[in-house]
Amino acid sequence: MTANPTEICILTTKDFTILEVMRDRCDAGSPLAPILKKKLETALVVFRDDVPENVATLSSRVTFTVDGSEADTRILSHDAMSSSVGTFQPISTARGLALLGMAEGEDFHLVDRNGREERIVLEKVQYQPESARRARESVVAQADAAHRKPALRLIRGAFYDQPPIAPAGTSGGDDPGPSAA
Repeated sequence: MTANPTEICILTTKDFTILEVMRDRCDAGSPLAPILKKKLETALVVFRDDVPENVATLSSRVTFTVDGSEADTRILSHDAMSSSVGTFQPISTARGLALLGMAEGEDFHLVDRNGREERIVLEKVQYQPESARRARESVVAQADAAHRKPALRLIRGAFYDQPPIAPAGTSGGDDPGPSAA
């Protein structure tokens, strides 16, 4: 595996935690060990609301190429799924792990089991759950704002700048007033 030293892997807090657990459970001789190390060392960890929409996160549907071959579209998953073959790309595989945290247009070089180098390019993030969630929340907020009553607006009355009017008569208190002088 080779990498650009300025390469940054953008991970949500959840994705980062999952990779830490994977690293802790990974054997040193595993082909995933150097990828996990690289991802965690170059990670820029962000909250789910702050992850750019062009970054591959867990459960994102991504289109990628391997060594310039025909583009493939898969959903990044935590583990292998038992549903339709070819739908998911688990992060428990080198390619899936390489794609996690990449931004559109970035590439990742890794070495397969036969010692052959592969270049994976993330072409497009077709769907990202964090971005979809933000879009839903925005629509709900706009709908709430449209149904909200107008805010109360205070208007100053005619007596705003006038001195207070003193009541006529005695106050009935201890003060005898000006006539006592």
